[in-house]
Amino acid sequence: MAGHHYSAKIEWACDGDYAANAYSRGHIWRFDGGLEVPASASPTIVPLPHSIEGAVDPEEALVAAISSCHMMSFLDLARRAGFNVASYRDDARGEMNRVARGKMAITKVVLKPEINLIAAEAPDPTWMTDLHEKAHDICFIANSVKCEIVVEPEPLRLTAP
Repeated sequence: MAGHHYSAKIEWACDGDYAANAYSRGHIWRFDGGLEVPASASPTIVPLPHSIEGAVDPEEALVAAISSCHMMSFLDLARRAGFNVASYRDDARGEMNRVARGKMAITKVVLKPEINLIAAEAPDPTWMTDLHEKAHDICFIANSVKCEIVVEPEPLRLTAP
């Protein structure tokens, strides 16, 4: 079976004094379908004004990718199990630490999903734990990274049918 292939175009042009390490790390991510995303080094890594605070940095993108993949896996599993999810939010957080001399890595991502379920009453409390565990197991991105991923769901919210 052939694998799936994905691509992104990354473009940067020097703005500033490259030799003096006083240049902008701002660049553009281009995706299929024409979407362009302003990107930069994180201001926690490269101080302003050589980074762009309003742009997406690779660390944020990794956290977002993990959260997004988990959400899509969870939503599909919940639908297949007969649940009616009205909304899903996540306040995902990543933690970067030194992992060896001269090496840093995202070592932990905590997902904090908040789910609004359309139901007259709350289902058995184990359903959400089980679905989150299954979603984590099948999430393509979670299966692609080494960092610890922790899911700490917020209390379930109900909306009357």
